[in-house]
Amino acid sequence: MSHKLLKGKKGIIFGALDSKSIAWKVAEEAVANGAKIILTNAPIALRMGSINELATKCNSKVIAADATSVSDLENLFLTAMQDFDGKIDFVLHSIGMSVNVRKKRDYTNLNYDFLIKGLDVSAISFHKMLQVAFQLDAINDFGSVLALTYIAAQRTFPDYNDMAENKSYLESIARSFGYHYGKHNHVRINTISQSPTMTTAGSGVAGFDGFFEYADKMSPLGNASAEDCAKYCITLFSDYTKLVTMQNLFHDGGFSNTGVSKELIDILGKKK
Repeated sequence: MSHKLLKGKKGIIFGALDSKSIAWKVAEEAVANGAKIILTNAPIALRMGSINELATKCNSKVIAADATSVSDLENLFLTAMQDFDGKIDFVLHSIGMSVNVRKKRDYTNLNYDFLIKGLDVSAISFHKMLQVAFQLDAINDFGSVLALTYIAAQRTFPDYNDMAENKSYLESIARSFGYHYGKHNHVRINTISQSPTMTTAGSGVAGFDGFFEYADKMSPLGNASAEDCAKYCITLFSDYTKLVTMQNLFHDGGFSNTGVSKELIDILGKKK
């Protein structure tokens, strides 16, 4: 059900690849709630994914932009403001990549060139995006910026590899830039720590299926779906959360505050 929480608002969605991605769901929810959006992703991701299908559905423009390139980001924001005939109200950063994970490098045997590339794509790109928007004065007062993260930034999940460091830095940027952007023109910046989700990127992590089931049994409400994450994003883009900033917000069915669940105790007890 749409409540038109974003009626009249304009936003940019980074990272929609296919219908499994959270960014894709956010784009659909934003438009259903009255927003106009622009979709963006790296040129190679645009070739690999099916974003044009989403663009047609959402009546939105697609602008290719490498989020690690300041010049691409400048073009993106300037073009968006021109197309929207004004500033932007919300932005979603849904970008993450680890070359070490893709190449199946163990955490104790990382390739550091791969590590730096992954850090640039997954986290430094967030700072670049915010800095470009800040310097161009591209976001309206009380606008909202969100980035997607994961609890591995705080706790150890062995197969998450160097993505844990990427997400830690991403969350730190949200806090640090959130202060400066808040003081400047009340723009709020938050991260959402989402449940393990059956996305194309998430399912590429070793042992994902087993961990997905584990988290689902651990969480009192079960894993949060991509669709539910999208709805949460909409509330944080809306005017109902104008004073929420610099927060890492867990959207995980209670996983982050659960020590152990009875379901897991019962399963482990049966193995004896």
